[in-house]
Amino acid sequence: MANPLTTPGFPDVLDQRMDEVADGVYSRPDDMTDRFMTKRSSSVEVERGSALTPMGNFQQFSGAGGTGVVPYDGPDQGYDWNAEHIEWALGIQIERRLWQFDQFDIIDSRFDLLGDSAFETKQGHVAGVAFNDAFSGSSSFFNHTEGVAIYSNSHTTARPGVSTAAGFDNLLTSALSPASLTSGRTQLRLLRDDAGRRRGPEATALIVPVDMEDRANEIINTVKGLDTNEGNINVHSGRFQVIPWQYITDTNDWYLVNLERMKSQLMFFEATPVEFARVEDFDTIIAKYRGYMTYTMARKDWRFGVGAQVS
Repeated sequence: MANPLTTPGFPDVLDQRMDEVADGVYSRPDDMTDRFMTKRSSSVEVERGSALTPMGNFQQFSGAGGTGVVPYDGPDQGYDWNAEHIEWALGIQIERRLWQFDQFDIIDSRFDLLGDSAFETKQGHVAGVAFNDAFSGSSSFFNHTEGVAIYSNSHTTARPGVSTAAGFDNLLTSALSPASLTSGRTQLRLLRDDAGRRRGPEATALIVPVDMEDRANEIINTVKGLDTNEGNINVHSGRFQVIPWQYITDTNDWYLVNLERMKSQLMFFEATPVEFARVEDFDTIIAKYRGYMTYTMARKDWRFGVGAQVS
């Protein structure tokens, strides 16, 4: 992109003979931040959080007159997380002469593109934390002392003596199909808490890239005879909400989540909502416009969904 924007670089917008000059502005899709995350304003440089594990189950007591005593228990210190705010900025420089003699108000609208760029940046980051990068144990936004990806078959617990052999795996590898959807739903419902008890939620949404939207809707909205000639009842009919999102980058991956729990466990902290400023250089008479925003994200617990990383 030309920087700064000058009259030699954009002669068409100065030419009255032109019937039209397209401005390259597109409509924005819906902001999905509030759909998947809890959004909070922030006034500290680093957001921090911690957790306690649940207590264990009741144990048998021998009763009055016996030799038994009440068994005592308490929570253990769980995992910690921290998320440092990151600054994001973008600017544009425009020659005063180009702006003044623009015949189509195209150059003036370039300032609006900073808002579009801010929107695209944020949506890409939200999609990264919640989906695209959630198969990786590291994140550019937050640190979590469990050190495991959101969707993983290697989750751990901070409570001593609890087996993680079952109920600590929320990673799938199968392509989307009625059978893999059944398997994923079951796997989600059988997830265990840090004390080893089955506390998995019921799935409410199937989240897919737009490439899989038709297949997802076919599976969820077909009442009878899905992929068969027998006319048998489709158990998935109307079971989940299908959410296609163009910011999911892998065309094969899919996610089955409980939206309410997901939103409670993924956090978006906003310290500086996108703001804009302008200044004109005295000697060059070139105007500088910039956008600026500060935010970060974090994850608390992972037991809100299962993710399919399909090769």
